Amino acid sequence: MENKKLTRSTHRMIAGVCAGIAEYFGWDTTLLRIVYVLVTFFTAFAGVIIYIILWIIMPGKTPSDGYKDRMNERIHNER
Repeated sequence: MENKKLTRSTHRMIAGVCAGIAEYFGWDTTLLRIVYVLVTFFTAFAGVIIYIILWIIMPGKTPSDGYKDRMNERIHNER
């Protein structure tokens, strides 16, 4: 089973919030951004506040070269 976490994406336009949500759910990033902008516009810019809150609470994705995964696998195989 895949251990998915909701994190901000490194493929960002502003802070990576929309791209992170799209990656988590497997949605198209561009489509989600367009929908977000439209919803924000038609809800009197309440989406801006939500975006800022998500920017603060969503952790950033740490780039990984797979070293941690390889070490965990090695330790697991030695047992």
